[in-house]
Amino acid sequence: MTANGAGGAVGRETSTPSQALAFSRYAEALDLSHAADIARTRALADLGHAALDDARRDGVRGMASDMELRSVAAEAAGMARLTDRRLQGEIDHAMTVIDDYPAVFDAWAQRWIERGHVDVVVRVGAGVPAEVREPFTEAAIGVCERDVPSRVRGALEALAARLHPQTFTERHKTAAAERCVRVFHGSDGMSNLVANLPTVIAAGMLDRLTQMGQSVKDARAESDSADTRSMDQLRADILGDLVLGGAPVVDPTYGIDRAGGLGAIRARLQVAVTAETLMVKDENPAEAVGAALIDADTARELAGQVSEWDRLFIDPVTRTPVEIDTYRPTASMKKLLMARDQHCRFPGCRRAAIRCEIDHTIDYALGGHTHIFNLAHLCQRHHSMKQFTKWEVRQVGGGVLEWTSPLGRIYREDVPIPAVCFTIDTADPPPDAAPSGTPPDEPPPF
Repeated sequence: MTANGAGGAVGRETSTPSQALAFSRYAEALDLSHAADIARTRALADLGHAALDDARRDGVRGMASDMELRSVAAEAAGMARLTDRRLQGEIDHAMTVIDDYPAVFDAWAQRWIERGHVDVVVRVGAGVPAEVREPFTEAAIGVCERDVPSRVRGALEALAARLHPQTFTERHKTAAAERCVRVFHGSDGMSNLVANLPTVIAAGMLDRLTQMGQSVKDARAESDSADTRSMDQLRADILGDLVLGGAPVVDPTYGIDRAGGLGAIRARLQVAVTAETLMVKDENPAEAVGAALIDADTARELAGQVSEWDRLFIDPVTRTPVEIDTYRPTASMKKLLMARDQHCRFPGCRRAAIRCEIDHTIDYALGGHTHIFNLAHLCQRHHSMKQFTKWEVRQVGGGVLEWTSPLGRIYREDVPIPAVCFTIDTADPPPDAAPSGTPPDEPPPF
């Protein structure tokens, strides 16, 4: 705003031509993005409907339908360069929007509401019974038209609660049956452990952790060794101690009056670390296989708590595991496979090998050998898909898998490269290195 003259008249500044052009281009981009979102949602729903139609062609349902959806999602994921789990989730979401909330989809297509509104309506509407979905949908569109997506969830939840035929107590019992614990890996060697629990249990856990943390602070203060950890740090440390070292209040594996077998169970974690890091020659991170990187101090602390380590030999050129041995002689086939594969060997899947099944690429019943080059880790989802859909796989050597989709597309699954391994610096070859083009007398050590 600018003031003009002594009388204080106020005039509005107009946008410059460059600003007008930029806003015009932005408006065009919004139109294109909206049209693409609508088209993609329709296409994803069409993929899901086509998969279900194919599965039901001969009157089969249940597992066959699920396998067909998995197969289609994997095919689409290869085209989009995404994971098949994510694609199947997007297909399910698109089918839900178009099939269960057609009025919401139409409102989105006509730009009365935005994509964020649709996602919130579907998420809140998941708890609304089918018999009241229509009035919920009509009222939800009106709520969304009046505000931005980030501010409508509370109003939609209140709306859903008013329309729901069940009492809150009844709904809580159903929700409590879905309680679970999940982990989300972050950066810098940290992860988030998330527990979905009844509110009274969650609040009670936080209060007890706080009381225990304060007791630690008070005890250290009395002994003139003040604990410098914050309350958040204390709660996190105490929670880790309780989960990793404690036992349930009532242990049904023995009895109700003393500890049973559950207290003896310990967490399992596969860690890859270089010898230099173990010997404190460097501070490079180690890898919690199937999870994320961890710091060198933690890796060394873990190393001091185990009596047996697997020694991994890494090919200096391909940077892939080629051999494994242990201090105590043992059958090494499973260990080598776990070290080689690291995770499920279906394209895009990251399910850790310790959570997977070892699969015969050529079925044992059909003459396939139990040999390292006929075995690979597959998670239960992709193991079942290999058995019950038209996806095919073959090993082409060196642990490389070649997958062929039902439509004939081929996806190469190379051996995963460990995040932590020895490498060779080729910038300055040693003085006694063989001249270029001359083979060395013997192969370099691993």
